[in-house]
Amino acid sequence: MISLKKGLLAMGLMAAMYAMPATAQKKEAKLGWKFGAQAYSFRLFTLAEALDKMDSCGLQYVECYPGQKIGGGIEGNMDYKMDAAKRAQVLDLLKSKKKTLVAFGVVNGNNETEWRQIFEFAKAMGIKSITSEPARKDLDIVSSLCDEYKIKLAIHDHPKPSHYWHPDSVLAAINGRSKYMGACADIGHWVRSGLDPVECIQKLNGKVYSLHFKDLNEKSPKAHDVIWTTGVSNMEGVLKELKKQKFQGLFSAEYEHNWQNSVPDITQSVKNIRAVVEKL
Repeated sequence: MISLKKGLLAMGLMAAMYAMPATAQKKEAKLGWKFGAQAYSFRLFTLAEALDKMDSCGLQYVECYPGQKIGGGIEGNMDYKMDAAKRAQVLDLLKSKKKTLVAFGVVNGNNETEWRQIFEFAKAMGIKSITSEPARKDLDIVSSLCDEYKIKLAIHDHPKPSHYWHPDSVLAAINGRSKYMGACADIGHWVRSGLDPVECIQKLNGKVYSLHFKDLNEKSPKAHDVIWTTGVSNMEGVLKELKKQKFQGLFSAEYEHNWQNSVPDITQSVKNIRAVVEKL
């Protein structure tokens, strides 16, 4: 009888472990949160290979970046200047891998013609958000195109001395411009710049449109990525603040460590963060 009880208890615990991710995913959907990956996490591999790796990590949503080899029998690299036939091939690849492309970047145009090409590419590919660090001279052009195409442009923060390293620079850039302009919050880069991610999100107050999700081993410009919730980025605090602000959008896992074999780290990261989501 005792062994039977122990067996039933073990089965119950196992059932709970398997049920938790599914429950968390339902909660993610209710919140409007999309956990995905920036393909740059797998920059040593083709996009086709990256999509398979994302699948292994339990991630559906994709942020592509310019320059990655496409693979999967498709010649060339990801590029907003690719022709319609190549775009169709990439969309077929994504469909075959059961992945949803929602963002692209970091990408910038050098003039109005190139910016329009970027937005045309985003429209053709079903991309909802362009991740960018536009030059100040191009902000009015970008604002106009955001309104015309009704596509978001999320300004990304590389660490200082990058122009957009601080939320104040992003707020100044979007002030008085299109409602489709906001921030791509790279919380790891904020930590590298000596900033508190929660305070940064509070300062942006509803203008975070996507995230490059990172946890770091230390508060230092030389810090590297670690498995989510094991570092210093206060990911639970970030999630609580985003929920408070009713954020809806993409969390791109951008894991820039263990480049050759990051799948185990990202997989555990996703499990850890879904455990946090479950408790929110």
